[in-house]
Amino acid sequence: MTSLLIRGRPRRVPAHISVRVLHTLLGVLAGVVWLVLPGMTISTGVPVAVSPGGPVAGAVAQGENEDETSAADLVLPILVASAAVVLAGYGYVRRTRRARSRTTPGGVLVRPPEASIAQLDEQARASLVEADDCVRVSREELHFAEARFGGEAVGPFAQALRDAEAELAAAFRMRQQYDEGVPEGDAARRHALVGVVGRCQEAGRLLDGQAAGFDQLRGLEGGLGEALNVAEARFRELAGRTGAADATLTDLAKRYAPSVTAGVLGHVEQAKDRLVFATSRLNQARQTEDLGEGERAIRHLRSAEGAIAQAAALVDGIDRLAGDLATAAAMVPAGLTGGEVEIAGARKAEGAVSPGEPGSVAGAYADVSPGRAAATVGRPPDGSPGAPAPPPDEPLAPLTATVPPGELHARITHADLALAAVREELTAGPYDPLDALRRIVGAVAPLVSGRAGVMPAGALLVARSAVGGAGDVVGTHRGAVGSAARIRLAEAERLLAPPPSAPAGRGPYQELADLLAADALARQARGLAEQDVRLHGNPMAGTAEHTSGLAGAVLGGILLGGEPNGGPPPSFGGPHTRARRRGQVY
Repeated sequence: MTSLLIRGRPRRVPAHISVRVLHTLLGVLAGVVWLVLPGMTISTGVPVAVSPGGPVAGAVAQGENEDETSAADLVLPILVASAAVVLAGYGYVRRTRRARSRTTPGGVLVRPPEASIAQLDEQARASLVEADDCVRVSREELHFAEARFGGEAVGPFAQALRDAEAELAAAFRMRQQYDEGVPEGDAARRHALVGVVGRCQEAGRLLDGQAAGFDQLRGLEGGLGEALNVAEARFRELAGRTGAADATLTDLAKRYAPSVTAGVLGHVEQAKDRLVFATSRLNQARQTEDLGEGERAIRHLRSAEGAIAQAAALVDGIDRLAGDLATAAAMVPAGLTGGEVEIAGARKAEGAVSPGEPGSVAGAYADVSPGRAAATVGRPPDGSPGAPAPPPDEPLAPLTATVPPGELHARITHADLALAAVREELTAGPYDPLDALRRIVGAVAPLVSGRAGVMPAGALLVARSAVGGAGDVVGTHRGAVGSAARIRLAEAERLLAPPPSAPAGRGPYQELADLLAADALARQARGLAEQDVRLHGNPMAGTAEHTSGLAGAVLGGILLGGEPNGGPPPSFGGPHTRARRRGQVY
């Protein structure tokens, strides 16, 4: 990527003003000479021969010849003089403009001021939010097109979306490393921020390039009949599932601890709000199409599709939580047993070799930093408004040296206490299975050596649940969520995804460490997203906006906002094409 910095020594403008003035004067002088020369060369003292026609006729003929010669001689001097004047004026205007825009009085080239790191930081954050919104909206509309035309027809657009997602993931990764202090040095950090912006721009360019073809595939300008049928079918399905999701939440509240449903409180109400908005826009789409207002009907359809997609995300999140809780509840007893196996193995290793002896437990256990331990037990993120989110703690890694005396014993004791607390919760009454499994894995992690395979499975379940819940909050409130939450969520998704090929030396503990980090980052992302929503407040004042679902549509990014009626709906595409469905009335 080409750097924005202008390299090289400052160039000076050559001082040719005097030479140009001299050239101009010489041109004017030449013109004057050409003007005067014909008059100087005409001699009145030369006798005139008498022509056969007589004295009068000869004089008239000679006069006519002299007039023609004088007129012809004047043409070239006038042209030269005019060209000299034009060139002189052009040179003057050019020098004046250059002096005003590019040089100082001393003639030194003035560079445009470089953006500060703070300005680049703000630009990078804004680019991440914009590119993330474009990718999310494109993914939503692509699902509606696929439901109508099939996967093969949308193949090129799905590939463009995957390429844009890869560019965005790389930008998020660069930004995460930047927040962790990598790289160091102002020049390197400036270059990293420029790279983040460049990756985001490339993601947007990939989507912008496919927007026209995607519109051609959907063919909404030719009629909304089939597209409306697809949207209405999905709407009816969600309407039935929303009632079932409400019953599911009621059941979860009875069976488990209150903390279980705390993360999804209000999701049913928000889903109903999105469906109310979708109902209104679907009706308006049919009415405006019947009136022959095609563009307006398309905007109503796109608004309805966005609301339906978000309602589906909210309902799916409740169903996913119910499934994760059932799986976690069945896994907790196995987790307790597996934890006891790991603890027993650690006690055996502790007693087999005296403390401090080289090679005692090297490579078998991991050193947990205080910061990482705090993260795994749910340390709340820094909630200061406007401040960047705290970077994640250092990743866990197997020891390469002997465990310090007493350290292994302290880890065993901590794991024993954590498992005892979970057992007590299981017998005391309703509890949170996901939280219990999280505490089991977090406490036993420093002792894991691959004896019990239930630990990575438990960590994977907990991390997936946390990442899914955070993604639901960010995706359905993207009109208010800033960059910090999205950066942490993207990093959690990266750690959760299995690597394409396991690197050498990647053991069970490293896999477990990545899953624990993904869980911690996802919960941090969710906290930051919810904080952004609280700080954003109500985007649309008035009771009518809430009744019609308009406020929720703006908060969710279904409408781009900025106007009393909510603004245009976004569509498949990048920053330059996503708002193409714009009109006076939405």
